[in-house]
Amino acid sequence: MTEPLHPFHRYVALGDSFTEGIGDPDPNAPGGHRGWADRVAEMLARGTDDFAYANLAVRGKLIRQIAADQVDAAVALQPDLITISAGGNDVIRPGTDPDEIGGLFDEIVTRLSVTGATIVVFTGVDVGFSPVFKAIRGKVAIYNENVRVVAERHGCLVADQWALKDVQDQRLWSPDRLHMNPLGHHTVTRMVLDTLGVHHDLQAMEPEPLAARSWRQARAEDLSWAKEYFVPWIIRRVKGVSSGDHVLPKRPEPAPVTLPGDEEAAM
Repeated sequence: MTEPLHPFHRYVALGDSFTEGIGDPDPNAPGGHRGWADRVAEMLARGTDDFAYANLAVRGKLIRQIAADQVDAAVALQPDLITISAGGNDVIRPGTDPDEIGGLFDEIVTRLSVTGATIVVFTGVDVGFSPVFKAIRGKVAIYNENVRVVAERHGCLVADQWALKDVQDQRLWSPDRLHMNPLGHHTVTRMVLDTLGVHHDLQAMEPEPLAARSWRQARAEDLSWAKEYFVPWIIRRVKGVSSGDHVLPKRPEPAPVTLPGDEEAAM
């Protein structure tokens, strides 16, 4: 009798745009985005007939909103595997306290722990490579230490993005410089499966080389980025609105996972 690849049958993902899959567009995926959590679920579904997956994450959500909107819903779904990434949108906001964010994260994990599920938490990426976010590298590092303390307290697994050097490469990021592109989501998928100790056949993928740019071209790209992405972000902060306002979770209930290629086979 073949041993199962893993013990999981019901996976629930919580979080913000990172977990929703923004940056990894796929017209065949619920909500039009695939992302690392969908990719992990696809791998876990292989060889597990009764596997089901829900994704409650919504772009733009702050940690208090995730606590209010997603935690009780996740507990009610009775998962045996939970991934939770929360606090990233708080950390990047000026004036926020990574220790306060860590305390809120602890409260979330405490509430999720009643399920008895395996819980995977995430550290933030080492943003030293990013011209946009390198100024908050120390703040991210403090947040990460708080995440590790919470993980140790509750027996969680840590998906350590800080140590994942591959994602410290701008070629794994979308033009908005905030969300990972498909290659970035693929890289995180491999890390999460490794963290779970799940055997997989996903191979590391090399990003396309960047074309040489002059100083003038680089500054022009910076100005274009600021106009298209950064200024609208500032305006939303001033107005107190979020990109996730009126957006619902893409997979609110656990459901079987459609594997890539199955759509064409069913036609």
